[in-house]
Amino acid sequence: MSAGTTNSTTSSIRVAVVDDHPVFRLGMVALLSTLDGMEVAAQASSVAEALDVVDGDVDVVLMDLELGDGSGVDATRRLVERHPALRVLVVTMHEDDESLVASVRAGARGYLVKGAGPGEVERAVRAVANGEVILGAAVAARAMSFMAASRRVGPTVFPELTDREREVLDLVARGYDNASISRRLVLSPKTVRNHVSNVLAKLGVPDRPAAIVRARDAGLGLDA
Repeated sequence: MSAGTTNSTTSSIRVAVVDDHPVFRLGMVALLSTLDGMEVAAQASSVAEALDVVDGDVDVVLMDLELGDGSGVDATRRLVERHPALRVLVVTMHEDDESLVASVRAGARGYLVKGAGPGEVERAVRAVANGEVILGAAVAARAMSFMAASRRVGPTVFPELTDREREVLDLVARGYDNASISRRLVLSPKTVRNHVSNVLAKLGVPDRPAAIVRARDAGLGLDA
């Protein structure tokens, strides 16, 4: 059986739960175990454990974003690279636009906030297993707002910048420091510093405040 498909005999959705909070993880395992047609195939509390226990027989991974040894975004990216048909459903406390976008770019097919009720969790797992992309009610409106803002800015803003540099500039214009940008984009601090330096050089501005002024004049960073 390959990831992303259900067992032809039992029709069970095989689920792995990755979360470093034992109470939440065990509670989610208990909930999923009561649902018809679902089987908890594995659980993990870290990126390393997730990479070890999630194999091609897992259909859906419920993934937290903050794990003890790294980021759930990074874990998602690596798991999807290993198992392209795997479905990842992020379940997190974070509702911000950047976490959502980073998760989707890493390959997540769904995004729920941890306050979601049992019914919403069940619907999301079944939808993601079925190949759908689903956002919980708590983040759907914010996602639409974020995408609308992206369309308004458009791809022609600062064409001399790469997509990643434009993304970093947008976060700089929103007031994030390098450490925060590093966490949100799952980049090393050195990589973020390099991107910021490249942005300053390409825009021909002397410092970060000047870059913020240029960015906001062009429509970036205005939804902070």
